Amino acid sequence: MDPISSLSELLAEQKASSYIEIPGVVSRTFGQTTLSTTLPMSKLFSIYEVDLEVQRAIVPQNLSKLMDYIMLYLDHQQGIYFPGIILSARGAGEYDADQQVYRLQAIEKLYVVDGQHRLAAFRRIMETLQSNMARAKDRREYDRMEEITDKLSKLYTFPMSTMIYLDINARQERQLFSDINKLPRKIGGNLAVLREQRRFYHVLASHIAAQAPAMKQISVDMFTERGKGPEFLFSYHLLVEILCGLFEGRLKSAARNNGYYFEDSDIEEHLKLASYYFDVMLRYLPEPEKGELCWTENLQIAMALFFHDEVTKTGTFNKYALEYTMKILPHIDWNAIYVGDEKDRLPRRSRIMKAYQYIKDFYQEHHVFLIRDKEDVG
Repeated sequence: MDPISSLSELLAEQKASSYIEIPGVVSRTFGQTTLSTTLPMSKLFSIYEVDLEVQRAIVPQNLSKLMDYIMLYLDHQQGIYFPGIILSARGAGEYDADQQVYRLQAIEKLYVVDGQHRLAAFRRIMETLQSNMARAKDRREYDRMEEITDKLSKLYTFPMSTMIYLDINARQERQLFSDINKLPRKIGGNLAVLREQRRFYHVLASHIAAQAPAMKQISVDMFTERGKGPEFLFSYHLLVEILCGLFEGRLKSAARNNGYYFEDSDIEEHLKLASYYFDVMLRYLPEPEKGELCWTENLQIAMALFFHDEVTKTGTFNKYALEYTMKILPHIDWNAIYVGDEKDRLPRRSRIMKAYQYIKDFYQEHHVFLIRDKEDVG
């Protein structure tokens, strides 16, 4: 038998059964030959490789966030959405135009151009589940084995949109990676919050903006990406922050209950309380206008934090305590909160906490004299 002198000859000796077939359509993308397809993760696991000369090192924080995101799908059947993976063939495989199938030998790999963290997150979860399966098997925890098997099945069959560049080299891969990750920017502000419609306060804010009667007077900018349009009083992001303050007494970054898992009844209950809160706010404050200090972002968050403290002293959110406490609003001199240029000079958090402390001190000193028990809130 003649000796094998090249990799191509070695591959030619492999049996047909060792081929990995990838169905897809070949086209030209920016002058390059590409194949577009959708692959289950089980197949992707077997064909990709990472070239560290092209890819950056894995960022643990990004990996952890992606794993948490995938677990929404595995644990709670929530839909998850990923941009496609981009791979480079570097000359590997052959495309059968008649069958519209791209064939790889089992020994051949495709190199990741974009999607390294996504693939790593899926692989890490797969390895964790396989380890948990072995442990459950040793302990004869059959119910647990069935649960893990179901998750593994969903993980393996998860469909991932994939584009394969068939004819670019390593230098072009590096340029493509650079362009993909350098040119786009992340969404921010309202748009980032509005598009996150899984978390509790985000969903609640959407319901309030659409259904609460007070929002016809308190205009909420739902779509501007950063900040808010000049014709709006509140941004959508501010509405979320107010809700976190009112129901938790925390700033949004520290909110504990802004999770993914809640009942519709929770939304309905909080919607009624928040709607009432804004109704009473309109009753006791001046007309909502940009020039009114009491309607500014910092003071609105400060008020929400203060009212939370007063209405949860019994351990639960007490609507009747809210009715009583909000009667202090007409008596507050809003212009006395900040001295000099503090309103513009202080950091945002400091401005919020200074206003919160002022309102709290004013209430403690004066509410007994200023609020009549029989005062009509209606």
